[in-house]
Amino acid sequence: MATEKVFWLWEFLGRLHPLAVHFPVSLLLLAAILELFTLKNRHSKLRPGINILILTGAASAVVAAFLGWLLYRHGDYSGNVLIIHQWFGFVTAGFGLVLLLLLYRRGGDSGNFLVYRTILFITAVTVSVAGHFGASLTHGDDYLSSTLPWDKDYVPASGSNFNLASLGADTAKLTKQQEIELNVEVRAILAHNCYKCHGAEKVKGGLRLDGKHLAFKGGENGPVIVPGNTTESELFRRISLPADDKDVMPSKGKRLADRDIAIVKFWISKGAPWPEDGSKASVYRVAKLEPRNPVLPAPTAGLSNPIDLWTNKYFKKNYSQWPAPVDDRLYLRRIYLDIVGLLPSPAELDKFEKDPRADKRALWVRQLLNQQDDYATHWLTFWNDALRNDYSGTGYITGGRFNITDWLYRSLKNNKPYNQFVKELLSPTDASKGFIAGIQWRGVVNSSQRTEMQAAQNVSQVFLGLNLKCASCHNSFISDWKLADAYAFANIFADTTLEINRCDKPTGKYVDPKMLWQQLGAINSKATAAVKQRQLAENLVKPEDGRLYRTLVNRIWAQMMGRGIVEPVDVMDNAPWDQDMLDWLAFNFSANGSDLKELIFQIATSKTYQLPSVGFKEVALINNPNYKFKGMLRRRMTAEQFTDAVSGLISPMFLSVDLKYDPFTAAAYKNTHTKPAIIRASLVANNSFLTALGRPNRETVATSRDSQANLLQALELTNGGRFNDMLKQGAQQWKAQYNDPDTLIKALYSKGLAREPTTKEFTLAKKALGKAPSVAAIQDLFWAVVLLPEFQIIY
Repeated sequence: MATEKVFWLWEFLGRLHPLAVHFPVSLLLLAAILELFTLKNRHSKLRPGINILILTGAASAVVAAFLGWLLYRHGDYSGNVLIIHQWFGFVTAGFGLVLLLLLYRRGGDSGNFLVYRTILFITAVTVSVAGHFGASLTHGDDYLSSTLPWDKDYVPASGSNFNLASLGADTAKLTKQQEIELNVEVRAILAHNCYKCHGAEKVKGGLRLDGKHLAFKGGENGPVIVPGNTTESELFRRISLPADDKDVMPSKGKRLADRDIAIVKFWISKGAPWPEDGSKASVYRVAKLEPRNPVLPAPTAGLSNPIDLWTNKYFKKNYSQWPAPVDDRLYLRRIYLDIVGLLPSPAELDKFEKDPRADKRALWVRQLLNQQDDYATHWLTFWNDALRNDYSGTGYITGGRFNITDWLYRSLKNNKPYNQFVKELLSPTDASKGFIAGIQWRGVVNSSQRTEMQAAQNVSQVFLGLNLKCASCHNSFISDWKLADAYAFANIFADTTLEINRCDKPTGKYVDPKMLWQQLGAINSKATAAVKQRQLAENLVKPEDGRLYRTLVNRIWAQMMGRGIVEPVDVMDNAPWDQDMLDWLAFNFSANGSDLKELIFQIATSKTYQLPSVGFKEVALINNPNYKFKGMLRRRMTAEQFTDAVSGLISPMFLSVDLKYDPFTAAAYKNTHTKPAIIRASLVANNSFLTALGRPNRETVATSRDSQANLLQALELTNGGRFNDMLKQGAQQWKAQYNDPDTLIKALYSKGLAREPTTKEFTLAKKALGKAPSVAAIQDLFWAVVLLPEFQIIY
């Protein structure tokens, strides 16, 4: 069979099967879904569309089944999974033909709807099952299940941004940094896929891949990596085999993703660069723990804010000039959105522009910071993301998760010092215990998702800018942290000593509770979890822990400036674009009472903050190690900022039905701001609109959000029911309020964009509204204005 010469056309047609098979899956499933909407009206307007979907889907099912049979006859697939996939494909094709027969005999009307619908829904099931087993053939039998936290093979996603194309052509010589990046990525692939059988706990075939010399030594049959030669490298041959081949690696029907295979191939072709084991300095940058207070540059003309003195020194070093600061309109909009999350009213803008005081910008920043409720409500969003606190979701119904909203809101409103804020989260009361208590998932979860390990991961990420997720499964491949370090830290949160599990397999080893940086203090291994957590809290907030305060300063800077001094903000071992500025800000933040509002004030009143915003054509350039600071990064409003802006402009009751946390009495609520009483988006449960605009589900820590537009947002903002209902509701209110289109247009531009419409804008808007604006016309005008970049983007 292996030597049989195959006519090229059959092999070619067989390989078209993966292309053709998507048609019946999507079309027949869509037909079944639409059929559900016709259960009460079989003569629905959807009927012609459903018939077309069935006709096309059934025909493509037959074609796909035939091409699949050709691929089976002349391809390399075999095994039980293939047989199941094949038979469900044939059954789908058969049911598809029956559906066609029913429609044909009745001239497009299926006649006996009970039979027709039963067969349609069964067909939807069979095509789904066939698709699932087809995916298993290609990607492995745990392709879906391995993404679930309770699956035994679950590995938390690393969120890698590695770009193979950025390393150049095959003939290009890699730099030292590129070699390090490539090696780290390969080690990540090996750790996630190979260590279970070829690591410290299990050495199948005498092969270990968790160290340089062990990997190059090979196994019982000799070396598996031949640097510079992928053809002779057994490792590459094995990972390149079809998923159902008995020799494929990893085993158990799995297969590496094409991207991972390409990376390993490229790595071997480049000589398989791998720094010497134990040579930490040559692989990973490790930021210093201790605080540092560099000497502040001498004051210069027109600059007094310490941030500006550091920026001035940085600009001189990089031959940059100070641009003119932004005008009053842009500045006021910035500080309102950054400090209280709202847009300034036309009256406030007019008052600000006419304010004659030389220090008016600083005075208005202070005024906003003193609006305690608005400040707390806005910054609640930032801390809810970071502390994965929410109002509904996994764990709340079963009591496996605790809400900290009231404690968090009051802490922000009262401007609780940051060191005390951290202490109350790590050594908590009942009101603040939700963060380290984690989520108790129902059913069996892997060891790295135990609540104690969740606490270790979350505390290290949020407060120290350190990723312990990899090290909670095995020795990290992206840092020098070991599995034992993660378990020692997790044991601080445990009443009993946790057994170390490597890749979810018990090792029989234990380790005492310890700080990640032991110079910060000791932990009593015999104490209860509550006592150990109190010791952790005291140790972590010490002034000697420079990393805690650098991490916080960097997060606040990133929130207000669009990019951290260190980026990503969860990787504080990365080099900052200005080490002196970061160190000085962190040291003085700690030394001056850990006052969050004073830190925000210092940033917002700096000329550095007032620089014109900048943008990048490619998102990757933002995290580029050679990034040069020029000003605040231009960014879109967050989901909550946009929702509040639209609610305040168009319809104050937009989110009233979703309110989950109300810290105000009715009277106080109306007096918190000069605008109409709106329900703030940070206080409501998540919904499809907020999700589309970037609000995370908060089952895991989220310390940054993607500011880039995407397809889901486009669909929600064009066809989303919630958004369009709000626009319609607002249009009805505005129609009743404004007597003529001229007044309405001017009010919309003044309130929404803080300016008068241009002549062209006014003419177009008036034409769209007509002499007697309808609700639909006003709704369309609302939509056009709030989707303008000028409205959505913080410039």
